[in-house]
Amino acid sequence: MDTQSQLTVDEMRAAVANRDSSFDGRFVYAVITTGVYCRPGCPARPARPENQRFFPGIAEAEAAGFRPCKRCRPDNPLYDVERMAELARYIETHADEKLRLVDLAERQRLSPAYLQRAFKAVFGVTPKAYQDAARLKTLKGLLKAGEGVTGAIYESGYGSPSRFYEKAARHIGMTPGAYRGGGAGESIAFACRQTAFGHLMMAATDKGVCFVMFGDSCDDLSGQLRAEFPHAALVPSPGTGERRLDQWMEALEVHLAEGSPRPELPLDLRGTAFQIKVWRFLLSIPAGDAVSYAEVAAGIGRPGAARAAGSACGKNRIAVLVPCHRVLRGDGELGGYRWGLDRKRALLDAERRHKIER
Repeated sequence: MDTQSQLTVDEMRAAVANRDSSFDGRFVYAVITTGVYCRPGCPARPARPENQRFFPGIAEAEAAGFRPCKRCRPDNPLYDVERMAELARYIETHADEKLRLVDLAERQRLSPAYLQRAFKAVFGVTPKAYQDAARLKTLKGLLKAGEGVTGAIYESGYGSPSRFYEKAARHIGMTPGAYRGGGAGESIAFACRQTAFGHLMMAATDKGVCFVMFGDSCDDLSGQLRAEFPHAALVPSPGTGERRLDQWMEALEVHLAEGSPRPELPLDLRGTAFQIKVWRFLLSIPAGDAVSYAEVAAGIGRPGAARAAGSACGKNRIAVLVPCHRVLRGDGELGGYRWGLDRKRALLDAERRHKIER
């Protein structure tokens, strides 16, 4: 759909004259006397009609030699946050339907290319990926509520079980049946110890560490582990022959107490594709260094998704080994931390101290 082709020159000139922002994204207009191009709703005084030129998008305007206006920033889709937020709410409430990009663009009176770019700049993912995540959220809720796997798949909007199995298993880290069972059929070994940063629990599946949490007590941490995997077989260690987990726990405790290199342990990461990208990026941040949420978003190729990157850090269930404590706000302040700001500050201070000593 070419939205500009549906508008006459007179309609576009009228939109510019009225500074009508509802036309933003449908076309841009350039001014031959200044060499810039603008949104229809640009607050600057419109140029004389004979000096205006119209283009379907910024690519065409820039190809013709015009540069973006510094006042209305037509090249910055983050100016469309409110429109994209409204569209996100629509997608969430219609996630079980077939939503084509061209139809979403028509709803917002935008070109499909512009909508895709603006939505991704605001949320860090495409409208299609956002809908997939919304469907998956519905599916998880239905499975937890006891709905049968096949019924939950269809009710969530997947056309068939085979279509779901093609993509969704990697997002929830296990089969739908296992997720519905809260980890039923899985054996998870766990251990809890007192450290310099408080009580710490580690748990692992056959694939690797799936849970590392700080807490006020081992009982409190056991409750959190049970909430994550309500029907898995939780096997306490030490004393059960699971020496591997004991060794991993000891290595992590030495790292926390003495500042030795973070142990390179196998990890069983479970989350959405976006979350796992964030967590894998965190693994690349050297000890003693810190980055901003915006730098994390840029590092995974999602500039503009700093808020989503922060949310992914907050959902990290593997403390220290996936070092989300090394991410700060853009102004250098600590920001948030799932296990408390005091622990975040202490971890950063310890790493920086050990870095200097080395």
